[in-house]
Amino acid sequence: MTDTPYAPPTEAPRVLYRDAQILVVDKPSGLLSVPGRGEDLADCLMSRLAAEHPGVRLVHRLDRDTSGVMVFALTPEAQADLNLQFEERRTQKRYVALIDGHPAEPRGRIDLPLIVDWPNRPRQKVCHQTGRPARTDWRLLGIEGESARVALTPHTGRTHQLRVHMQALGHPILGDTLYAIGAALNHPRLMLHAETLRLRHPATGAAMTFSAPVPF
Repeated sequence: MTDTPYAPPTEAPRVLYRDAQILVVDKPSGLLSVPGRGEDLADCLMSRLAAEHPGVRLVHRLDRDTSGVMVFALTPEAQADLNLQFEERRTQKRYVALIDGHPAEPRGRIDLPLIVDWPNRPRQKVCHQTGRPARTDWRLLGIEGESARVALTPHTGRTHQLRVHMQALGHPILGDTLYAIGAALNHPRLMLHAETLRLRHPATGAAMTFSAPVPF
């Protein structure tokens, strides 16, 4: 594990969509979703958005080093509705990642239960005895030198799920300071991006899809 100081990017989060109920943004890599412990970890996506959009409310999170689509609520009613959609897995998410090595198959499903690795927090680990169910579908998008580009679709929302599942497959995500080793660490960022999020508008029920271009 590499312990790097928190140096969030200065770029402003790009707004993808906004109306009276919801705000959708493209979170940059390296920026916390919510404040961490301590003044040095106060700068985060929530605080930056609150300065421009008073009343913004958290619905879900992305890891600090993961970039991509996040939705926020602008009213208590929208927050409650979106929270329920995420809780009941009625949202659909697609991530894109660059992984170390080349998978033997063009697609697959990883069904491995996860639990926090207490002596090595915040790391998570596979545990068949006490882990919580976690499932990820993956599909090969292309070979890029010694690495591969894959699409990842999580069907559960466990902490570090995609990162641990790809490591368990033998192909850790490039730039992952918690789960990659050796040459796979030598990248400027975690090569994981939340490309697409599908949900229903909390006020109208209309199906909506939001996407952010993959920056790597």
